[in-house]
Amino acid sequence: MANPRTEKAAPKPEKVAAVEDLERRLKGSSVVILTDYRGLTVQEIGALRGRLREVNVDYRVAKNTLLALAAKRCGLDHLSSLLTGPTAVAFGRDDPGVPARVLQEFIRQYRKLEIKGGVLGQEALRPEEVRALATLPSRAEMLARTLGVILSPLRALVTILNAPPRSLVQVLDALRARQEAREAAEVPAQAATSVDAPAQAADPAVVETVPAATPAEGAPGGTGETDKNGQGNAGG
Repeated sequence: MANPRTEKAAPKPEKVAAVEDLERRLKGSSVVILTDYRGLTVQEIGALRGRLREVNVDYRVAKNTLLALAAKRCGLDHLSSLLTGPTAVAFGRDDPGVPARVLQEFIRQYRKLEIKGGVLGQEALRPEEVRALATLPSRAEMLARTLGVILSPLRALVTILNAPPRSLVQVLDALRARQEAREAAEVPAQAATSVDAPAQAADPAVVETVPAATPAEGAPGGTGETDKNGQGNAGG
């Protein structure tokens, strides 16, 4: 017969169900934030849970031993170091910054709740990183900014296309005039460069010396050659 002292007791069904529930929530969350709720009243915890529920975030008080088992099953062993003291967990399924912002606002109001840390995807978050997450713009704000950048030139194009024909012609004429002015400004600069080039290329050292002109025949100082009458061109 087995010794009841050495036989390991089977886990209670409620604990098994609690671990499976925590495991399911961990796997289905984009961000998990652990908090220490010491000092909060039941009413204050209920108020915080209600605020988080409004933004699709679950807030559950969890036993550290059960949460450690669930985290290990999910490959989040680094959560074990955060599991000291009372622990309540915020499970965020959408924008990771949403639960962080709600928690930070609650802390500013009540001065009681403490951020232990968290997990973003599979990466551990320190308390200061959770606070930094709360300062990021929301997903809706980022989408709005991105759409604004994309739609701005499209709105300008639609405005031009929807303008009366005369206005459209004026816009095109203005664009053409601007292009012509730019091209005209480039021509003098190119001409100035062409004029300066020969002067810079000339080198006095290689200029050929023009030989002195030879006196013409019969001119004073000539060679004294005989003319047609046989008389020489004597000088004097």
